Amino acid sequence: MRWKIGAAVVCAAVLLGAAAKEGPYFEVESAEERAKLPEYETIPAAATSELTPAAREYAPADYRRWERSHGDRASSRFSSLTQINRDNVRNLEVAWTYNSGDGKGHLEANPIVVDGVLFAPTPGDHIVALDAASGKELWRFHAGDRPAFRGLTYWRGDDGLGARLAFTTRKKLFAIDAKTGRPVPGFGDEGSVPADGTVAPAIYGHILVAPLWNVVKGYDIRDGRQLWEFHLIPREGELGYDTWDRPDDGANNWGGMALDAERGIAYVATGSPHPNIIGPRHRGRNLFANCVVALDAKTGKRLWHFQEIRHDIWDLDIPSPPNLVTVRRDGKLYDAVAAVTKIGNTLLLDRLTGKPLYDFRLRRAPTSKLPGELTWPYQPFLELPQPFAPQEFNQDEATNVTPSAREAVLAQLEGATMGWFKPVELGKPHVVYGIHGGAQWTGAAFDPRNQRLYVNSNNVPWLIKVAEEDGSAAPDFAADTPGAEAYRKHCAVCHGESMEGKGHAPELRNVRRRHREDQLIPMIRNGYEAMPPVAGLTALEQSALMDFFYGREAPSRGGPTMDDRPNYYFYGFKKLLDDQGRPGGKPPWGTLNAIDLNTGRIAWAVPLGEYPELVEKGLPPTGTENFGGATVTAGGLVFVAGTRDKLIRAFDADNGRELWRHALPFGGFAPPAVYEVGGREMVVIAATGGGKLGHELGDAYVAFALPKAAE
Repeated sequence: MRWKIGAAVVCAAVLLGAAAKEGPYFEVESAEERAKLPEYETIPAAATSELTPAAREYAPADYRRWERSHGDRASSRFSSLTQINRDNVRNLEVAWTYNSGDGKGHLEANPIVVDGVLFAPTPGDHIVALDAASGKELWRFHAGDRPAFRGLTYWRGDDGLGARLAFTTRKKLFAIDAKTGRPVPGFGDEGSVPADGTVAPAIYGHILVAPLWNVVKGYDIRDGRQLWEFHLIPREGELGYDTWDRPDDGANNWGGMALDAERGIAYVATGSPHPNIIGPRHRGRNLFANCVVALDAKTGKRLWHFQEIRHDIWDLDIPSPPNLVTVRRDGKLYDAVAAVTKIGNTLLLDRLTGKPLYDFRLRRAPTSKLPGELTWPYQPFLELPQPFAPQEFNQDEATNVTPSAREAVLAQLEGATMGWFKPVELGKPHVVYGIHGGAQWTGAAFDPRNQRLYVNSNNVPWLIKVAEEDGSAAPDFAADTPGAEAYRKHCAVCHGESMEGKGHAPELRNVRRRHREDQLIPMIRNGYEAMPPVAGLTALEQSALMDFFYGREAPSRGGPTMDDRPNYYFYGFKKLLDDQGRPGGKPPWGTLNAIDLNTGRIAWAVPLGEYPELVEKGLPPTGTENFGGATVTAGGLVFVAGTRDKLIRAFDADNGRELWRHALPFGGFAPPAVYEVGGREMVVIAATGGGKLGHELGDAYVAFALPKAAE
């Protein structure tokens, strides 16, 4: 689809494309030329007559099952169950706790429940089936290599084929028998095919749609045959190839997808181009990075795409699974797709055309002072739907929780650059929002009864910095050396063959700039945040790996690299923190938000999480950085965890009032699932700690229900 958004943008894009192909790589782009462009451009909203009428009305029976992570193929995370409601949620108690006993590790999966059986991954790389009423283990399957990290899906079977579970690991796409937990013999090579994925696939008829790293593939769920593939970084001859001057990496799907079961359309959201922050390596618009892409589930053909940020040099992905939603206009319902983003926008697009339902306003963006960088002339500056996270940091935004905290933050801001879509400058600290969201991979929940979207958000500033690389001690990942071999064996599967980083795994080209050797070795040996310990690493390999990372086995490679482009290194992501290690911006640092899609306005927003020591001092709740994900029910409740204080909470879906809270044994960094078994409604969540907040690791799933006498 080609949008007509004004001649100035089109001309600027053409000129930038020409410069990216032919111009020298050491020039600084002209701020004077950028200033000649109009301040705003707009992609106009679709007229009501252009919108797609809803295929069906709300039916409670459609939302009583939880057969795919995020609830259903539409990624709604909505349950029509009402046994637990506003009036009795205060009585909710632990019904059962399951400990996998196969190790401790960080999980982000939303479990699924089918016919009284709960299916979920464990920290020890198993998939388990549990009695959903009691938590008793029924079977387990060792899949290896982080199975179903962000979800799995269930297929009921047909034509004599039994029910099966589908999920990915870092290396394989599995189909296993749902009754026995054994690999399905007729699927691929004894139950699996090669793949590299994170999120839950979705199934349309016999077609399993699997978003993998930077490709989406369709498989036959019956036998594992690959049917089609769509490249999220276009290859030569494909649409979008000329929007990169050097196709590199990124544009990956690490949050999830949704599937329109009525129309057979898969919707995939994508991340930023890589490497992060250093843009001269991937100049151009960079399709299909930072996009919602609609694909024909039968053929993989692109139907439309919509890009939020062009040439993203700030790591501001669309991180979450799109939600298939309905919107009410003039008394009628229309089908749309919503995607919440790291910068706090909600992309609300027509289901069939991709046209926005509200004017998509773009503002003239600042130019870069970094030699070789070519920024895109316009970036999103939305009025509606209202952004749910701050998008521009300035010194007035520095924390005010205590005088000493503010003083500590202001000291770090000395000489720093900041501003709306301002690029980083060479050697200067630069402050941005959005590295951890806004929205994160868990995305939003949608209530089809009132067209509200519920999303938790992070409002935490970051300090980033880029410097010039002299190349004198940079590791050579392609070298025939013991260290390079150890890297390829133990590290490349997560961090990329060229050390560029993948998903949550950071780029490692300049790890020596970020960590001392005595800091890096424990991270590799013991694991760090979401990274598990590196298994099977010998002492000799560890020594060689350190030589590799710290340049002791690489020859000098001075001067510019990559077709005579400037060679920069990125210091890594660092939060702007106060003197007590709390976020350096003004609270709230985390929020739960309700967005009315019918009006585009935020219905309510409340702090999510708290620091007990600040509450004791009489400060109002500040919220905390959070990585949970909300689930909404017809009982009028929003369940969400993921906060630093390790609590799961229930809020009134109408007004955001907190109605219930309960401590978890470990942090709950995944969305809850809601199901019914034996006439009893339950809420279950993975509580395994770890992750980006660095909590103690565990191995638990915890289910809550009302006391039987109170049901």
